[in-house]
Amino acid sequence: MKQPKITIVVSPREQFSLSSQSLESIYQYTDLPFSLIYVDGASPPQVQKYLETKAQEKGFKIIRTEQYLSPNQARNLAIPHVQTEYLVFIDNDVIVSPNWLDHLLECAQQTRATIVCPLTCIGKPIHEIIHLAGGEARILSEETKTGIKRKVHEKHYFVNRPVADVHEQLHRQQCEFAEFHCMLVRTSIFDQIGLLDEGLLNTREHIDFCMSVTNAGGTVYCEPKSVVTYVPELPFNWADISFFLLRWSDEWELASLEHFSQKWNLTKQDKYFKKRYKRLGHRRHHAFLKPLLRRLPFGDSPWLEQQAIAMERRFNRLLTSRYAKAHAQGKISPQIKDFTRLPLVSERELAQQSKK
Repeated sequence: MKQPKITIVVSPREQFSLSSQSLESIYQYTDLPFSLIYVDGASPPQVQKYLETKAQEKGFKIIRTEQYLSPNQARNLAIPHVQTEYLVFIDNDVIVSPNWLDHLLECAQQTRATIVCPLTCIGKPIHEIIHLAGGEARILSEETKTGIKRKVHEKHYFVNRPVADVHEQLHRQQCEFAEFHCMLVRTSIFDQIGLLDEGLLNTREHIDFCMSVTNAGGTVYCEPKSVVTYVPELPFNWADISFFLLRWSDEWELASLEHFSQKWNLTKQDKYFKKRYKRLGHRRHHAFLKPLLRRLPFGDSPWLEQQAIAMERRFNRLLTSRYAKAHAQGKISPQIKDFTRLPLVSERELAQQSKK
């Protein structure tokens, strides 16, 4: 039995319906030995049953809560259980490709990087449109008549470009940020900077983490030989929709932006924040409300859309308020089911053993 160097931590991003497809791709396309921890934040019964069945079959650990989790809450539940040199954070709506993990590990070992991200694509067909190929993220200080202004510089490389069009330009490079869709991390960094910041409920958590790593002397790389795809499909069932609406609620986003600006002593009048305040709720409206309206006979009416947005905002405040009251104490009580007694081998090794 080979001892793994990597623990894969799967956590919910914004829905549950792609959980099985995502997890199946990990086991199908991962050849390196690995441990796996699955953080299950109140998935519906059919997903919960699938995960427990899969955990018994493959031998991994499930950490389940009976309440929805913010992304950093979910990841922090898993970090203390990681006993390997590296861990990989990956969302439950990400589909991986062959050798994805081999390339991430190779990059980390050759560059001594603290964080390595893959070429992250978006949507279907998978692995065709770039969502992120690394990027820049830093704090800039500007002297003005009223004092020093601190603002965020953020730039995504090759966003929304077809992979085929820029393939020759994609190469391993040091960058300044990765996203939590998928990233490999040296576990030892948490001894230096502590756990992830749970004050960032739904946004800027990746920027915060990467800047914290950089400040601690770590480095970030993008390895485009490794390819994964984030699939932002929102099925119309209550379990997915209720989690999605809370995950991208106005209250969580406002609290996250406020916390981020205070933590890094940023000027909130900067266009970086103005843009995000102006687009408050756009994820809900784009991914949920507009597709819903298109199902109606007069769903393309601008007036109807504005009325629907106003109604949805009121409903979102109610949903968020009820969630906050139900979990006012803020204490999370996870249940842990550990099926890791099985040998830690890859799918390829299992196939080879079955042929003998």
